Amino acid sequence: MNRITQCVHGRGTVSAVMKHRQGPSGQVPSRYLAFSGMKRPVVFWNITNRCNLCCEHCYSRSDLHSPPEGELTTADALGLIDDLAVMGVPLILFTGGEPLIRTDIWELAEHAKEKGIKTALSTNGTLITAEIAREIRKCGIEYAGISLDGARAETHDLFRNSPGAFERTVAAFERCREAGVRSGVRVTLTRQNCGELDALIDLSLALGASRFCLYWLVPCGRGIDSYHRLQVGKREVTEALNLLYRKAQETDPSTMEFLTVDAPQDCIYLLQSMERDGSPDLADAQALLSSMNGGCSAGDRVANIDPWGNVYPCQFARSPEFLIGNIRDRPFSSIWGEDTNPVLRQFREKKVHILGKCRDCGYFHLCGGGCRVRAYAETGDLSADDPFCFVRQ
Repeated sequence: MNRITQCVHGRGTVSAVMKHRQGPSGQVPSRYLAFSGMKRPVVFWNITNRCNLCCEHCYSRSDLHSPPEGELTTADALGLIDDLAVMGVPLILFTGGEPLIRTDIWELAEHAKEKGIKTALSTNGTLITAEIAREIRKCGIEYAGISLDGARAETHDLFRNSPGAFERTVAAFERCREAGVRSGVRVTLTRQNCGELDALIDLSLALGASRFCLYWLVPCGRGIDSYHRLQVGKREVTEALNLLYRKAQETDPSTMEFLTVDAPQDCIYLLQSMERDGSPDLADAQALLSSMNGGCSAGDRVANIDPWGNVYPCQFARSPEFLIGNIRDRPFSSIWGEDTNPVLRQFREKKVHILGKCRDCGYFHLCGGGCRVRAYAETGDLSADDPFCFVRQ
């Protein structure tokens, strides 16, 4: 995750990061977790594979036809939260599928709150009524990331394969605001919607979103089928990063922050832009990025648990070869703490094994070789170059 705003406006962020760096996990604000140096992972938990939409880029192939049988029971889920609390996990992000389809989500969120774990929600927004928004607030979920993939209904509804989805999603922001729930926009940039990015940022500001988080495609789930058709190229990436950098400069950080996900190499473009502009925040941005110890957090500061209790290095590394274990066989804390696990070692020691142009790149110590899932999907080799890297030295 590349926190563009926190780097562009870095002076205040550095002091805050240093303040919280050695503090207890429950006392570190969510926006500083990426820089905290904490080894206990943020857990992306797919609490169900069921979803009321059928998006063509979905990383988990979720839809309404996915059977609930075999998913973790409420008792399983509560026990998992107990284990995560004991090991000091700082944040659980409830995702899916569509997490709001799972009727016990309020019980799970409240239990996490009682155990001192912060929670957030990743949702398509179409199910957020005024009542649901109040429930989100009541159960202690701190933030709702809502997917919005176009500035126009035609674009968003096509992407989500659901007429009327845009209208319901836009309404979700107002309902969250009325209920006092902080919300943000999650957009996956593709060839279909990259031309609307500027307008989408303006719409997000108008909706009161506190965060604009841009995701790049990763070939996994149903997204494998459309990856090469939808994935953007160097020109679109450069234009998007130019725009996000400029918007981050122009936007008050307290109003909305800008981030990108799934391409650690974006941080290099950011530093190059700040250096070109003679930014007074450059040194602090370099310090912030260095504190993350090299790019992708998969298998280290990030973990994934799927609806059936399987544990993976991240939500995009969920193919069988990346399976670490299952919480029905052993507690998550035991699985995650096993330093000899071959999958975990591949991700945690990636900088030792990565070869090719990444190894010779002068920025390798900052980006850590980009996204390993893309490298593996394209070559079958986890140590290969990230084919989505467009950095020029």
